Amino acid sequence: MKNLQTLNFAPILALASLFINISGSIDLHPVLTGPHMAYLSSRVAFRCIVSDSSPPITYELMGDGGVPIATGTDLQGDQPASFFLKVAATSEGSYRCKATTEGSTGVSNIIKLSVVTPASNTRVTSEPFPPVAYEGSRIVLKCNVTKGSHLSYTWFFNRKEVISLTSPPFHLTGNELVMAEVTPEHAGHYSCMAWSMVHDTRRFSGSTEVKVKVKGTNQQNYKAYVSKPKISFSIFKEGDGYRGNVTCWSSRGSPPVNFSLSVDDKEIDSVTATESLVAWFPVAMVPGLDMGVARCRVKTEIQELMSEPVTLEVVPVGGDVKVEVEYFYRADSRLAAASLSCLFSRGTFPYISWLLNDSVLLPETHADTQFQPVQPHFALANRRHSLVLTMLTSEETGYYRCRVRDSYDDSGPWVESVAVLVRVTDRNLNSMPRATSPTETPPKLFITTTEAISIAFCCFLLLMLAVGVACVYRMFALNHAHAQIATTISDALPLSAPASHLRDKQAQTTSTNSDVLSQTREITV
Repeated sequence: MKNLQTLNFAPILALASLFINISGSIDLHPVLTGPHMAYLSSRVAFRCIVSDSSPPITYELMGDGGVPIATGTDLQGDQPASFFLKVAATSEGSYRCKATTEGSTGVSNIIKLSVVTPASNTRVTSEPFPPVAYEGSRIVLKCNVTKGSHLSYTWFFNRKEVISLTSPPFHLTGNELVMAEVTPEHAGHYSCMAWSMVHDTRRFSGSTEVKVKVKGTNQQNYKAYVSKPKISFSIFKEGDGYRGNVTCWSSRGSPPVNFSLSVDDKEIDSVTATESLVAWFPVAMVPGLDMGVARCRVKTEIQELMSEPVTLEVVPVGGDVKVEVEYFYRADSRLAAASLSCLFSRGTFPYISWLLNDSVLLPETHADTQFQPVQPHFALANRRHSLVLTMLTSEETGYYRCRVRDSYDDSGPWVESVAVLVRVTDRNLNSMPRATSPTETPPKLFITTTEAISIAFCCFLLLMLAVGVACVYRMFALNHAHAQIATTISDALPLSAPASHLRDKQAQTTSTNSDVLSQTREITV
């Protein structure tokens, strides 16, 4: 009977054992958290955790294709594993986490990370160019950037934001501001801002202003005289070689006009500009070589003008590079700001980068912006030649360097300066420094004309006072000498003596007195 009961319970025990084994091999379900967007060169954190699991737990962060990136271990249980990454251009993609315990493994959810590149070198271009049009015609302004992704655009007309209800009417599409039929009200100054937003952090780059001119229909038959043409040139890399571009333009006049380019007095090319007063000419260019002297000529039905000559020579960046520091003080002698200048020997088209403790300051994102930079304590001036420390705190203390390369060759070598120490402490914030380094410019002191006259007059009074004191002292010394001589004569005469003896004494005294007086006169002379 007992054997029969045991046989009846055997299937139940086998199922229970199978259930326990299945339960022990259930896969883990890790949860991965992290950002979906991040700025280029920023730092992000991914965290992976498995709840209600026995330690130790090994976590592994994986990228696209299951490529392992980093690992971590939880020895206590219910503790997340954190993975910190610096975002690069190659960081964009999908991420997941794998958790492993004794006999169990699980893969988390997927997080797709998008890398956001901030806008840089924002500028406004126009069709036509320059932005001059007759009433009723069409003008399109474009907000272009050198670099940037995930961008939005904001337009400003006469420094006021353009919105859908703005008058006069505009049509906004992408990075374009379209004026389908311009009116005199559209004339004014336009600028744009390209920006991106990541987790409430906004980065932007602003353009310079462009002036739009609108001519009335009654001006169509009016032909203005063109101004003397101007000439400039640029260079850019094309494959393994270089190409140059010469720009000829006039600041005023009425098209159409004919522009021609000559090099070493030989005409190279000519273009008739019908919509604007500018023309471009491609030319051969080799860095370090003199390619000749170029001039632009503008010609109309009644005018013919030549530009000033310009030598088509691109000098590569090179030579010594150094940093000079100049401090600025308030009226109460408190340190207010500092200016660092990057000086280099040669270079026609330099690009300057600044570093603090070997970290790049103010990258291209803020090179030409007119808005507040991300790092408000630093500002660039004079085409990046100067770095201004607008607010001095202990955070600005460190070693500053500048480096220079050719702007037309992004892969070109850098020429770097020696690091210069800028030390900001509470002591030199409240007073002027006692000494400066050889590369630092000492504080400048200025004396007005009135102050100089006052100082000279005080010196003259002190000199006259010294001369007067010397004269009075000399007079008192002479009077004291005469008093001593008189005392000596009176002491030489006795109270009673014979007359003959007295006469002899008087004669002697007279002789002595004459000698003394003679000696006295010699002394005074």
